[in-house]
Amino acid sequence: MKAALVLLGFILLTFLAPLAGSWAAPGDWYRSLAKPVWTPPPWLFGPAWTFLYLSMAVAAWGVWRQVRWAAPNRWWLVQLALNAAWTPLFFGLRQPGWAFAEILLLWLAITVTMLQFFKTVRWAGLLLVPYLAWVTFASALNFAIWRMNPDLP
Repeated sequence: MKAALVLLGFILLTFLAPLAGSWAAPGDWYRSLAKPVWTPPPWLFGPAWTFLYLSMAVAAWGVWRQVRWAAPNRWWLVQLALNAAWTPLFFGLRQPGWAFAEILLLWLAITVTMLQFFKTVRWAGLLLVPYLAWVTFASALNFAIWRMNPDLP
């Protein structure tokens, strides 16, 4: 029972990250931007992030069961905070350049977290692989949008 409650706590904590940017919906500004042809359709983002956030939560929970709040889960908290910061930067403040710099830090934090998870609980590290792949893709998309819209900061 306690393990299930802790898992629920990790899920709730993880899904707090997107709430940080809930006031910064893409809207007309984003639709008006030039974007590469390989930009995913808008409907894909919700299901993709739901899967990724659940994977992140389960992975952190698996590591927590082994080492509680040791370094791997402290790194997980760092990457979660960086994850929460990207949407307000990109959509809210309309700063794709700063958002790109921030997503590079996020990518690095995910990589460190994933490596820490692999050392602690192998399957937890594997659960972060799709997240790192998506953020790698999102980084390229962020950069392309920033460069394709030279009037943006």
